[in-house]
Amino acid sequence: MTSGPYPRHRDLALPGGTLRVHEAGPRDAEPVVLLHGAMLDEAALIWHHLAPLLAGHLRVIAPDLPRHGASRPWAGTLDQAAMEAVVDGLLDGLGLERVPLVGLSMGGGIATGYALARPERVRGLVAVNPGGLDAVRPLQFTTWLLLRSDRLLRAASRWIAAPSYLRRAIAGQLARGEHTPGFDRLIALAEAEARARARGGESALDDWQTTAYGPRRMRTYFTPRLHRLAVPSLWIHGGLDTAVPHGAVRTAARLAPGGEFAEVPDAGHLAPLDRPEHLYELITGFLDRLPGPRPLPGRRTGTDPDAPGTAP
Repeated sequence: MTSGPYPRHRDLALPGGTLRVHEAGPRDAEPVVLLHGAMLDEAALIWHHLAPLLAGHLRVIAPDLPRHGASRPWAGTLDQAAMEAVVDGLLDGLGLERVPLVGLSMGGGIATGYALARPERVRGLVAVNPGGLDAVRPLQFTTWLLLRSDRLLRAASRWIAAPSYLRRAIAGQLARGEHTPGFDRLIALAEAEARARARGGESALDDWQTTAYGPRRMRTYFTPRLHRLAVPSLWIHGGLDTAVPHGAVRTAARLAPGGEFAEVPDAGHLAPLDRPEHLYELITGFLDRLPGPRPLPGRRTGTDPDAPGTAP
């Protein structure tokens, strides 16, 4: 897969597979980790416009999450616990002790769960239209039944790879549709991701999505635990987002101690593509408000930021 807005990358060998990690910005700047969404997303797609803005003065670290982009094949079931282990492996592999996490949708849910479980490794949490905030989703039982069919999910993976479907579907998720800057490039990335999924016989949905569902209630549900969140947090909602309810994100900000809420009224679920400049201002403003000095990238024994595998 192409690196998009990232001038360098490295591959980390983790227990389930090889994690491709893209980077941009000064190597000695404060690190920030970006976690992308589910299905056809990857580091080069959703952060296509935002990563270069952040890289002006931050060390941007954006992995292709397992079974996305160049991080495939991958073994095992990739539920919330497995994804938290991947984040551990990412930070350990880069020699980073504590970082801000920024996540969208599935990535926002992974980051939220990780911040709850391992606050000592998270300097701040930015959750953009995050998953994991609903006790019950629309058509909960019906969706749970459908998600139990591996054959159906694999067939859907081939169906969504059709270019005509992809173009319509992605345009429909963007506030400016086909007029979104770089739209054709974004479509090319999504098409490549769809082909990779179909070629590998992967499901149309991520394990993180399918394992989140129970028959009556969501199994991945962070809201009741947010009063114990021990890190500063910013909760961002795209005003046009129909996938994640406004009320769920605002409630998360209210429950999290010291949590902040921001609405981007003219953005949808893919807010970093709709309004990257607005997201940049919100994220960097939040980072500036974090208590304590900004840490420089740390090293753990045996790690080397310039180890083989880093592209020039």
